[in-house]
Amino acid sequence: MVTIRLSRVGRKNAPSYRLVVQDKLKDPWGKSIEILGHFNPHANPREIVLKADRVKHWLEKGAQPSDTVWNLFVDQKLVEGKKHSVTHISKTRAKAMAEEKAKVAS
Repeated sequence: MVTIRLSRVGRKNAPSYRLVVQDKLKDPWGKSIEILGHFNPHANPREIVLKADRVKHWLEKGAQPSDTVWNLFVDQKLVEGKKHSVTHISKTRAKAMAEEKAKVAS
């Protein structure tokens, strides 16, 4: 399966990312099929450069974007839909949050 995902580039403590099309089983730093753009989260405002026509081409071909890339596409209005949750809450944290919520409710 082909996926669209971020590949980290840049210096230590100053990451920037490339949007790449790769086979899902390949290493994100390995050879990619195509580079679709780049993303710098530390620029003010965030710098996002995409080849919109190529993104649409790969989505039509069936490439699956990662959750983070999907959210970038929604921000850039390249796709319609809701953003995906990209954070994970551990079981212990979820239990603590539920207990705290129950304590506040009573």
